[in-house]
Amino acid sequence: MKKIGILGGMSAASTQIYYRTLNSLTQAELGGLHSPNLLIRSVDFAPLAQHMNDGNWAAIGECLHAEAQSLAAGGAEVIVLATNTMHKLKDQIMQDLDLPFIHIADATAAAVLSAGSKRPAFFATKFTMQEAFYLDILRDSGLDPIVPEADQQEVINNIIFEELCKNITTPESEAAYLGILGRLKAQGADSVILGCTEVCLLINAQNAGVPVFDTTFIHCQAALKAALD
Repeated sequence: MKKIGILGGMSAASTQIYYRTLNSLTQAELGGLHSPNLLIRSVDFAPLAQHMNDGNWAAIGECLHAEAQSLAAGGAEVIVLATNTMHKLKDQIMQDLDLPFIHIADATAAAVLSAGSKRPAFFATKFTMQEAFYLDILRDSGLDPIVPEADQQEVINNIIFEELCKNITTPESEAAYLGILGRLKAQGADSVILGCTEVCLLINAQNAGVPVFDTTFIHCQAALKAALD
């Protein structure tokens, strides 16, 4: 198995999910005492979150590029960025690094299409919902994602940063998410993409009422496949 380099910490809550999921998938695939060959670099999210709010994406890219280099130096053979939003900086992060990069949006688009869905609701940070770097990949693949209205985006984003990134979940926030999802379903959504790695803490196959595409799980599946190929 190739060594998977995970660039995480954004947030720590989602990186924990990546670790658990990759272990579970490896055990299911290989059995016995097998576990994934991982190298994890978990960064401090607080200064990066501040840069996000300040619009200083160049500083984030510079930091994450250095961390990706450290993963490569440590022997990583596949790079996985354990966050949806930071894929905005994929080219800067992987500059001069000749390693496979498993893009979360590519893997997600393939999974949605394979399942036969066409108009997924899209839950993510406001940065991911408002910009084209992720949605264009979905649209170019033939999907028609339904993005929440601006006020709904603020609700989704605030819950992510104020609660989910801190491993906090509340019935009120679950109800808020499901209320927004209900309105998107009324607009024709036939499924939902959990386009932020922490959204799975509130929305799941049991409460969504439509097919759920958990990008963290999908990303881990793609990473393990690349590691085993």
